Amino acid sequence: MAVPVAFFAAFFAYPVTAIVARGLKADGVWQFGRIGEVLAQSDIRQVLWFTTWQALVSTALTLLIALPGAYVFARFDFPGKQLLRAVVTVPFVLPTVVVGTAFMALVGRGGLLDELWGLRLDTTVWAILLAHVFFNYAVVVRTVGGLWGQLDPRQEEAARMLGASRFTAWRTVTLPALAPAVAAAALMVFLFTFTSFGVVQILGGPTFATLEVEIYRQTSEIFDLSTAAVLTMIQFVAVGAILALHAWTVRRRETALRLVDASGTARRPHGAGQWALLAGVVATVAVLLLLPLAVLVERSFGDAGLSHYRALTRDDGGVFLVAPIEAVGNSLRYAALATVIAVVIGTLASVALTRRDAGRLVRGFDALLMLPLGVSAVTVGFGFLIALDEPPLDLRSSWILVPLAQALVGVPFVVRTMLPVLRAVDVRLREAAAVLGASPWRVWREVDLPMVRRAVLVAAGFAFAVSLGEFGATVFIARPDNPTLPVAVARLLGRPGELNYGQAMALSTILMIVCAVALLLLERLRTDRSGEF
Repeated sequence: MAVPVAFFAAFFAYPVTAIVARGLKADGVWQFGRIGEVLAQSDIRQVLWFTTWQALVSTALTLLIALPGAYVFARFDFPGKQLLRAVVTVPFVLPTVVVGTAFMALVGRGGLLDELWGLRLDTTVWAILLAHVFFNYAVVVRTVGGLWGQLDPRQEEAARMLGASRFTAWRTVTLPALAPAVAAAALMVFLFTFTSFGVVQILGGPTFATLEVEIYRQTSEIFDLSTAAVLTMIQFVAVGAILALHAWTVRRRETALRLVDASGTARRPHGAGQWALLAGVVATVAVLLLLPLAVLVERSFGDAGLSHYRALTRDDGGVFLVAPIEAVGNSLRYAALATVIAVVIGTLASVALTRRDAGRLVRGFDALLMLPLGVSAVTVGFGFLIALDEPPLDLRSSWILVPLAQALVGVPFVVRTMLPVLRAVDVRLREAAAVLGASPWRVWREVDLPMVRRAVLVAAGFAFAVSLGEFGATVFIARPDNPTLPVAVARLLGRPGELNYGQAMALSTILMIVCAVALLLLERLRTDRSGEF
């Protein structure tokens, strides 16, 4: 456990604490009165209000649209199910910059809806809400559908035999059993939308900003570190409360239900109603998830064929110090190293969390591992520049900062993937190996590793995909001569001109394809027990 704790202390807690202290300390004295001053500003209160209500509405919309899909994947068996499941999950691992770019191509100025009907949503909240549903659809399908598929359908059938209607049986039997999973999914969606950055940064324009976007603006444009520090603390408190609730719901889900093998509960749809439901879910996936990506690809070609892709190979001396295409190689190298770091740290943490002698403090570290998903990535990135600039961690000018920041985001996915599988390993196997004289390392190598090898590969795939798309911290620390794909896309979108827009679409398409391929490969490795995501 010492290695994961040291890693998070050095590359998460220390940079965040340093940037907050830089903003709220003056002459060695904490200026807590600054909190009231910041909250008294009307524009900051407007940001807090927008951040909260758009997250609530995004969560409600996501649940409303995705719950039918969760039921279909849990209870129906149909041709192409695995492919459709992979397609549903692709948006979740896409970088937020790509999601924002895709919806800009669909509903923004000159987008598909603008061309067809003159409908433009680029400066309205609807584009942001739809993008959040797009991004989080898979969270509900995975979390709720995974549990739904393991609920014994005979309980609901027994209620039907006793005279309950289909809806009454579902409301009184199935819904209470699903409540912990629905709550956990809702909390995760709320967390991701409350801390949304890339989507709102691209689609919101100057009108709409979340806390994360405002922290970025205060840090990089206004250079008001004290306001940024106050907003970081507010976001930290909110995220901590969300994660505490999430941990409680997960514990309820793990201990309160008797589950069955999910492979035996799915049946081929029968009757017009079930086939109509399946068709509706497929149509939803096509319109909500695939259409924005298809428009993104179409805009990358435009009217000029491959010219936007060819332009990526040229250094125009403007946006970058190198040809934009070099961002592809940079991102792959950074993500590969970040994946290695995330898998090592995440696996060590997971093993420690599953030990029978783990104390309450160690078990509490499980919730802390989720903090990088919710605490301001902008603060982490800027904190890297502020804090890691002197021995023994003088890394400010080092390229290693990028994979370290990406690994912080990847570790929670590794832990959430590995923990359920490690907890499923029969402890008596470990004890028998230990009695026969095996060392702890040999017990892990001979007993645990063969059983969790597939889960390790799945965890690595998720860590690679999310590392590839990390933007909030990387935008601060990626060097101009070594940009990553998300940073390159954002910089191209920030410059006027059709060529820059076309190159941004082309790079986004490349990034989408790489993430999709990684996701499809790990779907072939996934088992029903391979984690929560």
